[in-house]
Amino acid sequence: MKNITNHGIIHHGKRDKLGIRRLRGKTIYNKGTMKIQINATRMEFLKLRRRLSTAVRGHKLLKDKNEGLMREFLSLIKAYKEARQKADAGLPNCMKMFVLARITSSSGIVSTALEQSKGELELRISERSFLNIKASVFEVSVRENNSYSLVDTPVDLDDAIRQLKEFFPHMVKVAELEQSIRLLAKEIEKTRRRVNALEYVLIPQLQESIKFIKTKLDEMERSNISRIMKIKEMLVSKTVV
Repeated sequence: MKNITNHGIIHHGKRDKLGIRRLRGKTIYNKGTMKIQINATRMEFLKLRRRLSTAVRGHKLLKDKNEGLMREFLSLIKAYKEARQKADAGLPNCMKMFVLARITSSSGIVSTALEQSKGELELRISERSFLNIKASVFEVSVRENNSYSLVDTPVDLDDAIRQLKEFFPHMVKVAELEQSIRLLAKEIEKTRRRVNALEYVLIPQLQESIKFIKTKLDEMERSNISRIMKIKEMLVSKTVV
């Protein structure tokens, strides 16, 4: 026969004063919709207290880590906004200079000059670490080698190539910041899930289990005291008789 009390404790057949069921030395009770099976012993009590202490320390460390990640994230967002504004403003200016070069000269001359213009782009990649997160750092350098004729080409073409050379580092910086922001966002989401799991699931569950075992141990101690007192009374009565 199964009965459920207001406290959500499951009883099968006979029950003790706390209304709990013992099965092979283990105690089963409900917490919400989840059944928890624990050993109501002092050893289990001490073990759960150690786990609770570790969980509380881990929760504090993860919360501090999450706050540090958020500060770094906001700093990167600010730097990204500035770099993106520079990139968005620089690209139209470069394109405008190329259009002016085509207007002031024939398209064939500009195309030939661009084909003859050679340059080398060197990209150096390193890593920086913050809060155990490794992010790539890009450094770019452009070596220009203009072999086209300066007599036939317009001055606007020289300005366009120079502005494009200056524009490349801004593009690379935007890519670097975007990658760092993505890594930080993933780490913040993962850390926040761990913090929530500790704060709203594991720590309350451990506290509830500790409270339950303590109540059970106190009840067992009171029962033992009552039994000892009863035995003492029986022995005293026999002695008197």
